[in-house]
Amino acid sequence: MALIDVNGTQLHYLDDGPRDAPAIVFSNSMFFDVTMFEQQATAFADRYRIIRYDHRGQGGSAKEPRDKLDMDTLAEDTAALIEALGIEKCCFVGNSMGGFIGLRLAARRPDLIASAVIMGSSADAEVSVAAMDVVVDIIEQNGMVPVVEDVLYFMLGDTTLNNPERATIKQRVSKMLESRTPDYADSVWNIAHRSPVTDELANIKVPILVVAGDEDHTYPPDHSQRIADGIAGAKYELMTQTGHVHAVERPDAVNDLLRQHLAETGF
Repeated sequence: MALIDVNGTQLHYLDDGPRDAPAIVFSNSMFFDVTMFEQQATAFADRYRIIRYDHRGQGGSAKEPRDKLDMDTLAEDTAALIEALGIEKCCFVGNSMGGFIGLRLAARRPDLIASAVIMGSSADAEVSVAAMDVVVDIIEQNGMVPVVEDVLYFMLGDTTLNNPERATIKQRVSKMLESRTPDYADSVWNIAHRSPVTDELANIKVPILVVAGDEDHTYPPDHSQRIADGIAGAKYELMTQTGHVHAVERPDAVNDLLRQHLAETGF
């Protein structure tokens, strides 16, 4: 397992594809890990350097206390990772929590970001803080099992939850959630109590593609639309039959959007 020391922590990461090729950095959603974007890695590693990593406090990365898991620190971790790997500029692809990081990097570190794809995310402060704090307490005291069904509803769209053709996806996500330990409550708390970045959107000058899922129960399409509206020149796409975790629910459609974005930005 590859670990790298950056920004006072250790991050687990995967580095695939030619080292001298343009780099795509993938940043996953809460609870997920480097496997979230495995189908994107397979599709693009023949001609791009593909970096996938786990956020501090999650996956194979180092555990940290709650007060070191805020979104600004996670963004600083990611910037340090990009620099440590010798990447001059990357296309950054972030889903949900990864999108929080992508927006911060695009606004604050354009020297590292050539463009970004932000999926199922939000620039706003959390609107469901009280409900999330209840979930935090349950996970902290009893682990993930009591809340798996609730979290599944917020992760997956109605099609994925109910269509037998996507049963394997639902099973995979359910098994992953059940494996998460009580310390994941600290990362959930930091999502609930994150600061908004709406006032930083106007500072973003790099090309941005914002992708919403029409069945997203966590951040419905209006969240993505507000991001796109706040960034000059940003593009907005509504992906159908998709909930909160686009790359897991509709990987081929995500690959198509990413190919189009890369072609349009000349990356």
